[in-house]
Amino acid sequence: MDALLLAARMLERGEPCALCTVVRASGSVPRHAGARMLVSETGTVLAGTIGGGEMENRTARAAAAVLHEGQARLESFALVNPGQGDPGVCGGSMEVFIEPLGAAPILLIIGAGHVGRALAYLGKWAGFRVVVADDRSDLCNEQQCPGADLYLSGDYGAQLDESLLTPRTYAALVTRSYVQDVRVLPTLLAAKLPYVGVMGSRRRWLSATQELEAAGVSAESIAAVHAPIGLELEAETPEEIAISILAQVVAQRRGGDGHAMNAF
Repeated sequence: MDALLLAARMLERGEPCALCTVVRASGSVPRHAGARMLVSETGTVLAGTIGGGEMENRTARAAAAVLHEGQARLESFALVNPGQGDPGVCGGSMEVFIEPLGAAPILLIIGAGHVGRALAYLGKWAGFRVVVADDRSDLCNEQQCPGADLYLSGDYGAQLDESLLTPRTYAALVTRSYVQDVRVLPTLLAAKLPYVGVMGSRRRWLSATQELEAAGVSAESIAAVHAPIGLELEAETPEEIAISILAQVVAQRRGGDGHAMNAF
């Protein structure tokens, strides 16, 4: 099947994939500019080819990494000398652009209370893949917290694997006490996520900080946490608080500063 046609079908089903396109080729090469290949999250070639062999294998592995990171990249290959690590002996060179398709950013919400429910709804509306985690199974479900893509109840800390803790994962801790925060923060901070925010008062965060330091979490990691979470909107209702949190997440993701866009 054609790579573009299969990519369109996968996007309709909500399945991420990576499109690899030869954008430049010179000399003796197996394929030329415009050749395409579609790759899955696991690095499996689904359709098309850019020439086979070790070069294609390396591109497939790079495509899996691109989907994990959520950032496109340009790969260059010199098909000259395998003894020096080149993936071929054709004598030419190629550049392959690898583009992630359908790899939505993840909004990881720890806490399925009032704010968690509002944030799940808002995050889904904004295009995030929403994951809700809470140790209370009676709250962490489709009926009580509708709209999430995945629910982690019970010992959710043990369920936070590398597929969820990625460079495109934004974690919002909106739990009922700092005890839950301290339980999961070391794992989140070790993953070096682009955003970790914690709801609560400054006094509550101070208590959490003391326990994290006692557990050996570095001061640098602790300083990276957004606490209290969200932008200052004087928010009061769960929905308003969710807006302030998501606004901060979007600013972090897009490089915004949160300042008012006053007319010049």
